[in-house]
Amino acid sequence: MTTLHDLPFDTDEMLAGLRPWIETESPTFDAAAVNRMMDLVQHELAALGAITERIPGRMGLGDSVRAAIPHPRAGEGGILLLGHLDTVHPVGTLAKLPFRREGGICYGPGLMDMKGGNYVYLDALRKLLAAGIETPLPVTVLFTPDEEIGTPSTRELIETEAKRHKYILVPEPARPDGGAVIGRYAIARFNLQTRGRPSHAGWQLDKGRSAIAKMARVVGEIEGMTTEDCTFSLGVFHAGQWVNCVSSVCDAEVLTMAKTQELLEEGVAKMLALNDPEAEVIMEVRRGVTRPVWEPDQPGTMAMLSLAQEIAAEIGFEVSGASAGGGSDGNFTGALGIPTLDSIGVRGADLHTLNEHILVDSLVERAHLATGLFCRLGA
Repeated sequence: MTTLHDLPFDTDEMLAGLRPWIETESPTFDAAAVNRMMDLVQHELAALGAITERIPGRMGLGDSVRAAIPHPRAGEGGILLLGHLDTVHPVGTLAKLPFRREGGICYGPGLMDMKGGNYVYLDALRKLLAAGIETPLPVTVLFTPDEEIGTPSTRELIETEAKRHKYILVPEPARPDGGAVIGRYAIARFNLQTRGRPSHAGWQLDKGRSAIAKMARVVGEIEGMTTEDCTFSLGVFHAGQWVNCVSSVCDAEVLTMAKTQELLEEGVAKMLALNDPEAEVIMEVRRGVTRPVWEPDQPGTMAMLSLAQEIAAEIGFEVSGASAGGGSDGNFTGALGIPTLDSIGVRGADLHTLNEHILVDSLVERAHLATGLFCRLGA
């Protein structure tokens, strides 16, 4: 009889399976591209014998895929494997960051965040099914299209699905020390717009009021509000088309992250206080999507961490647990009080950059962790 330790995980096979996932580029704002990725994964889930469901996208974003893995109680509440298939990398990034292996490192857009982890946990289910090993609890998979922009279109779907389950596994990339996440900071996004007065920059410069200049001054003010417990970062800035025109409109986006909900609300108040509708150059601040704080040390989550640590020790590595910034969909499930173990995916570095990569050794390592969790949660 095949045991968990006998499951035939093979690094080269896993990399070969991952390649089409990475080469199917899927930036959040390109719904057609995201849906091509959903097509690929839905096909793989169907090939496992899973009962798959395509959930149409909304808000101009891509679809979601939900799948009940074969089990005598398939479809019932048990373990939810929750992940996103969108990335921050635009189509064409492969020209600069091709999928490639160099020794113990493998590169590719979205490989670390979070296609690598999603693939590993799906491969773990594939190997368990092939070996005829039945998990104590049925497993449901939910892959979504919009985590990288705060999950505006699928939060309700995630929360509704999560409430049916006892445990949530989120294979986001591991923390820098290889550890898991057992709580996450609160996050809010803001849309900013300055509106000035246009003029010809060479002929009547003094008649104009620059929206760009106003926004630029505010950027320093916003980022200057950052503390160790509440951070502010302006990451998007759009304005101007003609250099000989004084800009009349400038748009920007700001991300605020805080260690507690109270600190987040204080940060929100500071941002909204920047509204200035009566000035010569109007400043408008609108609050966007928010991720609630996921408080650490919840008993159910800590029990999951303890189990993960036992499994990791048997495999030969360590898994620490800590609260972290950088939101994920685990914010939603953890905030609901559902036992959630996050950042249990691959190890790597430089996510969201043109050097995004994973440590190849972490593929098999995390696959064994995944099978242990699937087979011992609820046992």
